[in-house]
Amino acid sequence: MTEAAPVTMTENAARRIGELKAREGNPDLMLRIAVNGGGCSGFQYAFDWAKERADSDIVVERDGETVLIDETSLLYLIGSEVDFIEDIGGSSFRINNPNAQASCGCGTSFSV
Repeated sequence: MTEAAPVTMTENAARRIGELKAREGNPDLMLRIAVNGGGCSGFQYAFDWAKERADSDIVVERDGETVLIDETSLLYLIGSEVDFIEDIGGSSFRINNPNAQASCGCGTSFSV
């Protein structure tokens, strides 16, 4: 039996990561997602580029693209899905987090 990944990534998210890497001109970049204290709901998501992965990073891969998550942040993200949304309000990476008890309107902060 295959163990389910602790975090998944949608096709839209993988495609957008690839587009952004091409724009940056660096195909070796990986998207790092972290959970930090703060934001209007208690915790907030942080997105950044990484050139290297740490030994303790959780690696999420899809369609040749990579997302890195540190072990501490993973505690808040287990079961989540990384997505990329384009709508009338703009475009952004979104975390569909089943652990979030509440979140702010912009979707970048949450409480557990």
